[in-house]
Amino acid sequence: MPLRVLSLALGTFLLFMGLDKLDWFVDDGFLTRRLQEWRGIARPAARWYLDTIAIPGAPIFARLVPLAELSTASALILGVYVRGAAALAMVMILNFHFAADIIFRYDYLINAYGLPILGGLLALALGGHTLPLSVSRE
Repeated sequence: MPLRVLSLALGTFLLFMGLDKLDWFVDDGFLTRRLQEWRGIARPAARWYLDTIAIPGAPIFARLVPLAELSTASALILGVYVRGAAALAMVMILNFHFAADIIFRYDYLINAYGLPILGGLLALALGGHTLPLSVSRE
């Protein structure tokens, strides 16, 4: 049951993160501006990632990110494909944290969007098989 509670909590978190990005579907400028801001303070590895992958891909990522957040949120809340949804969400969040160049900084260790979210998603990705009170069993 504790993993089911975690699944509901992280699903709700991702739901509201996705809802907050609905504007990205119609205007990829929101994401592009954020990536440009990060580029201005990024160290070399993150700057390379931003220049070669994230910024050129912003028109696609601006649609994929909210869609993925809303999809993984739904899966975690409903208890459907929890392990896969948690793994996908974890990769997506790691991607954003790497692009923002925060993942290898001290502040990351005390940021609530960092280790607590990733730790919870990792727990669900590893142990989220057949959670109670789910719409379906994996």
